[in-house]
Amino acid sequence: MDIKLLKNFLQIARLGSMTQASRTLFITQSALSKQMKELEAEFGRPLFSRGSGGMNLTEEGMLLRKRAEDIVSLFDKTKQEFEELDEITGGDVHVGAPESCHMDIFARELLSFRKNYPGLRCHIISGMTVQVEEMLDRGLLDFIIISGIPDLNRYNHVRYPADDEWGIVVRKDHPLAKKERITFENLLDQNLIISTQGLSEEMTKWCGQDVDKLKITDTVNLAYNGSVMVKERVCIMLSYRGLVTDSELVWIPLHPKLSTPTYLLWRKYQVFTPVVELFLKQMVNSFEGGKNTILP
Repeated sequence: MDIKLLKNFLQIARLGSMTQASRTLFITQSALSKQMKELEAEFGRPLFSRGSGGMNLTEEGMLLRKRAEDIVSLFDKTKQEFEELDEITGGDVHVGAPESCHMDIFARELLSFRKNYPGLRCHIISGMTVQVEEMLDRGLLDFIIISGIPDLNRYNHVRYPADDEWGIVVRKDHPLAKKERITFENLLDQNLIISTQGLSEEMTKWCGQDVDKLKITDTVNLAYNGSVMVKERVCIMLSYRGLVTDSELVWIPLHPKLSTPTYLLWRKYQVFTPVVELFLKQMVNSFEGGKNTILP
């Protein structure tokens, strides 16, 4: 099995058609069909169910698709890194990041770095902490920005120069919209939507064992989708400041104040391309002057 074979498999899986895939790959359909039969023979399992509706993945095929996407992404990233080992002026950096109004800090660092290294290309993957940590562990990302306290035994880290503050997002015609701050008592009997990460970690810090008294009816991982639920009067949303800018909605801080620290993380003993290492060092020096930080 080689990378080209996996890429061809993924193209068929995406298009659901051997004919269409052969056209986009500039290979004959018979040759592509032979490749897939060889792949199925190698794994000893059928990867596609073939019918009038096209090529559908079997359970085994869906498992291979997930693994193949990671393998191909990691191969391409590794190949790219080798090509960039002698390239200081440019290259690619892969970053995992949460939804946060403080991404402007990262954006300014990137803009500053590009003044001297204009060829740096940045690829940002957004997701919750557990999602981007998993991608970092698999080598698909160079470093990540997370909300919450990191596992200091697993990662090198530097504290991000801003924390995220919690509050609620409500319609401007909601009774709570008139308040300057929101207490625990204000939230009782309200239908609430929150990220699963915030529910399991942050709300427990804020109200302790009373968290079970909150009426969490829904969870979400993207603030925009949560804001739609708020606009349609399904619930009110517990969210960071600055994530929702809809003119029909308003954000109000919690009291007592609840903030979540943010960190920049990368794997221990990780080897970076020269340009990525320079970019990381710039951010570390900018954020904390290199204090309490292990650099590669």
